[in-house]
Amino acid sequence: MLPVIFNNQLFRDLLNNDFTKDMEKVFRRSECDLMRTDIKETEKGFDIHIDLPGFKKDEINAELKDGYLNVSTSKNVENTSGDASTKYILRERYSSNCSRSFYVGENISEEDIQASFENGILNVHIPKKEPQEEPKKVINIK
Repeated sequence: MLPVIFNNQLFRDLLNNDFTKDMEKVFRRSECDLMRTDIKETEKGFDIHIDLPGFKKDEINAELKDGYLNVSTSKNVENTSGDASTKYILRERYSSNCSRSFYVGENISEEDIQASFENGILNVHIPKKEPQEEPKKVINIK
């Protein structure tokens, strides 16, 4: 049996024992489950669709720096239900940080990019822009 190396099956296939079964409970999601992305080219530009289920708009950050569009998310969830007299048998917390970077070109500015977040999907439109040629500097020789 060959291990599947491109998804979360690797350790399950290699070490099919109680340890890996316990680890599956701890690491329920693989990195490839977060921020699944589709990029579509149109005549006017590029449309990026990033799946971010369970995130709110204020938990998503987008930054344009040195020609790269960096999209990151951060979420911390604590189960704080119950009062002081509650005897807990199990309390779980969830923390997630994830980021993706896309090269969009150095000639794109923040004003050019349009973004919206609807139904757990971040939609980003980046227009096509040809690199601007710097004007040639002519030196007059006397």
